[in-house]
Amino acid sequence: MLDFATCNRARLARDRRFDGKFFTGVVTTRIYCRPICPVRPAKSENVRFFPSAAAAEQAGFRPCLRCRPETAPGTPAWNGSAASVSRAAKLIGQGFLDEYGIDALAAKLGMGSRHLRRLFHKHLGATPAAVARTRRIQIAKRLLDDSGMAIAEIAFAAGFGSLRRFNAAFLATYRRPPSALRRSRRQGPDRLTAGAATSRPR
Repeated sequence: MLDFATCNRARLARDRRFDGKFFTGVVTTRIYCRPICPVRPAKSENVRFFPSAAAAEQAGFRPCLRCRPETAPGTPAWNGSAASVSRAAKLIGQGFLDEYGIDALAAKLGMGSRHLRRLFHKHLGATPAAVARTRRIQIAKRLLDDSGMAIAEIAFAAGFGSLRRFNAAFLATYRRPPSALRRSRRQGPDRLTAGAATSRPR
């Protein structure tokens, strides 16, 4: 469980020790951030805290384009959680769900899919499918920002089965297609802020 007071102090202080340990969702903008986000902090009454990026996205928040949640340290919420969740998370990180379904993942761990979903909700605040989807989007976002790969190549490298599916997932997460986000990144952080956080009360 995340302690609100501890998380709130950490994000107001931009405490790097907490980077990757939780994510902050701003209810007025529906954007989620790392604790070290450089944007002016939102009012405390307007924030929620999540144990993983997938949990924030499952709750309807989209990633901040300034602090780039996809570059946060590995998800510590997985560490110290139930052994089955840690194993499942590792398999998802290796792309297991890009080829197989939830039932196959649960069977590999020796349990039913319903029980696996309950464990994920308890420890990560999101379903296995949501964790896998966030992983794919995060890989794609890093490649989009840091490589010269074509968008179609990025889609398949990130584990999407088709360019259409990739574009739809990216649009649902970032509210813009990958091509527009790549153009904005090349034009600098001021343009990113204007496009992603217009009227953001931070």
